[in-house]
Amino acid sequence: MLIGLTGTPGTGKTSVSKFLERKRHWKVIHLNDLIKEEHLYTEIDEERDAVIADMELVRQRLAEIVSGKENEIIILESHLAHYIADTVIILRAYPPELKIRLKARGYSEEKIRENLEAEALDVILVEAFEWCEKVFEINTTGKSLEETGKDIETIIDHILSGKEQELSEYEPGSINWIDAVP
Repeated sequence: MLIGLTGTPGTGKTSVSKFLERKRHWKVIHLNDLIKEEHLYTEIDEERDAVIADMELVRQRLAEIVSGKENEIIILESHLAHYIADTVIILRAYPPELKIRLKARGYSEEKIRENLEAEALDVILVEAFEWCEKVFEINTTGKSLEETGKDIETIIDHILSGKEQELSEYEPGSINWIDAVP
């Protein structure tokens, strides 16, 4: 089962997926690393310090990687995961806290502003609704890795046991940051 772990940069995707990789021994594909390492991109956007993924190449490569592993839990971690996985968990963070996290990474003011706007305007949530069958949200604001990891485990365990109706606290659309637009 491929589960996308997506969200605006800085919401905790990489940190919590590494935590779950160690704790639960779930296979995690760090999609951004895979794209860069295997040159699954069409160009480099130097102004934004990013690569432009070739999503068709990415899909083909992921199909190869997950082939025959349908009974395993595989987490696809990336701000692009919702373009590939049918089930996604979106990590969210209150924009003022997200700003602190992105500054600590050394992001430019323009890149910080762009990501804060995307978070406040639910860009990834809207895209996930367009691309995915199942969408869940977790607010990571003020949470530890362990707490966020537990939330992810709860969602996955409920999906596996057919108890998705018990996941109302992770219902998409319940988080609203619009008043925090920079």
